[in-house]
Amino acid sequence: MSILDDLSSAITGAAAAASPSVVGIGARIRGSGVIVSPDRVLTNAHNLRGDEPTVSFSDGRMLRGRIAGVDVDGDLAVIEVDTAGAPALAWADGSVTVGAVVFGLAAASGGPARVTVGTVSAIARAFRGPGGRRISGGLEHTAPMAPGSSGGPIVDAAGRLVGLNTHRVGEGFYLARPADTGLRERVQALAAGRSVERPRLGIAVAPAHVARRLRRSVGLPERDGLLVRGVEEGSPAAGAGIREGDLIVRVAGADVADADALLEAMAGATGPIEVVVVRGAEELTLSADLAGSDGSGTTNEATGSRPN
Repeated sequence: MSILDDLSSAITGAAAAASPSVVGIGARIRGSGVIVSPDRVLTNAHNLRGDEPTVSFSDGRMLRGRIAGVDVDGDLAVIEVDTAGAPALAWADGSVTVGAVVFGLAAASGGPARVTVGTVSAIARAFRGPGGRRISGGLEHTAPMAPGSSGGPIVDAAGRLVGLNTHRVGEGFYLARPADTGLRERVQALAAGRSVERPRLGIAVAPAHVARRLRRSVGLPERDGLLVRGVEEGSPAAGAGIREGDLIVRVAGADVADADALLEAMAGATGPIEVVVVRGAEELTLSADLAGSDGSGTTNEATGSRPN
């Protein structure tokens, strides 16, 4: 048998094993998803519109689902919907190497999933989630993905889940969340109804280089930090007295020079934290109470890769 015959056989086998587990998300298939357990579909959070997304199956059924759990910053969501016997996709063992052959699947209207083939081109890539939070550990591959492919699986030759497609990162390259132990645990929590909410200050910020340029333009000494461009009414930042134009330089004892450092400093906080700001030439120490923070209202100008 020739190499092309072997490849064709591998594609056919992967498609047969995985295609019944791939679904469309949205009435017009804005994205894809994968059945991970009975009545549970995994997809990207950025594919959701409203609380009852339409889920379309390869046998032509279209049903309204319910969001079981969502992690907006991690760009993950699990939808509860009647899968009616459609199989859950098996998971691979979580290990993948550069050069491994993978197969990408995405929902297609009224029939089996699209299937493409590529290789793993890089591992441990980072990208930005819908809220601007940095997500590390991404898997880069070259299996071509059409619009509407995000949230669909990449699989190995046995049709087992290797990763969940998330973003295009340029001509011919795509990113996926690897199907490792961490992802499996996160999905299990979302499937059980445990959404992820991370503490937020409730601000919009500009990058450090913008802050330096603006301070220089008005004759103030340069200082690394995040320039506050807006404060949400009723947010922890508003309660702390943080104002538009303040430069945040330290949070919970950690210097912050970019949005990633700010989010890391707040990770796990559930109560008051110390926020040091520079207002003009004066340095002020404020207290922001993150208790009850609902995970919304912090944005930044960091840009990520383009969703499919």
